Amino acid sequence: MNASLHFLMIESESEAARERRRKSVGSSSGESFADTLRGLVPGCRCDLIRPADADGPHPQPDEIGRYDGVFLSGSPLHVYDDRPEVRRQIAFMRAVFASGTPAFGSCAGLQVAVAAAGGTVRPMGARREAGFARRIAPTAAGRDHPLLAGRPPAWDAPAVHTDEVATLPDGAVLLASNAVTQVQAVEIRHDQGVFWGVQYHPELSLREIAAALRRQTPDLIEHGLARDAEAVEVQAGAVDALAHAPDRRDLAWALGLDEQVTDAALRTAELRNFIAHLVRPMRRARGRGD
Repeated sequence: MNASLHFLMIESESEAARERRRKSVGSSSGESFADTLRGLVPGCRCDLIRPADADGPHPQPDEIGRYDGVFLSGSPLHVYDDRPEVRRQIAFMRAVFASGTPAFGSCAGLQVAVAAAGGTVRPMGARREAGFARRIAPTAAGRDHPLLAGRPPAWDAPAVHTDEVATLPDGAVLLASNAVTQVQAVEIRHDQGVFWGVQYHPELSLREIAAALRRQTPDLIEHGLARDAEAVEVQAGAVDALAHAPDRRDLAWALGLDEQVTDAALRTAELRNFIAHLVRPMRRARGRGD
């Protein structure tokens, strides 16, 4: 039953980043992600921890194995920085792989899993996906992969990132790409674990995307995506308006979006697929029921 599902939510934002986000949208990345999961699986339990923090918990594989699924949120963390918080986060992800617990990550969560399994991540330079990743398309391997079940031949998705996967680790399968970022979706099999991840953000609402654009105003201007703060506000305002009225076809048309983004059930497809096609079958295989 839904009430029996028990998830571990991993957040790697610094305290300062958490507070900036809370002032912007009322919650940190992990808190927001956990709320999305509770909406998808009413009655599920979500424990949120921050293993990147110096005083954060660092559960071992046997403790992680008590959960039905692990989720890693996005964050400003750069996994190529040799910093204590990065090392702690990667070490934790290796424990997740060792536990055999199915894991899902978006954006920086994907990048942490890649690094933990032996791949590499790099900065994107002048390129950006700010607001939405456009025309994502499955690879040959991704067309029949359950992570992308229900997605059309090409789709857009909420996305905010300045880093990307450079090389995939052994045991990884590329599932989707677009013209900006080659690694948009991937499966990684490493140690005892299976990880499904995406570079975009199926967990984010349009309201959160609008707030992210506003927080990134200086960066968007610096990289030529907006001429000034007023231009950013026009774009963010349109996204915000669509968040409040997702059936506004005029707003969707102006932003170049369709129901893959405006419909919350379609926008969260990868999360639903992960729970249906990996979490629940593995839960049954472990003898924990449905």
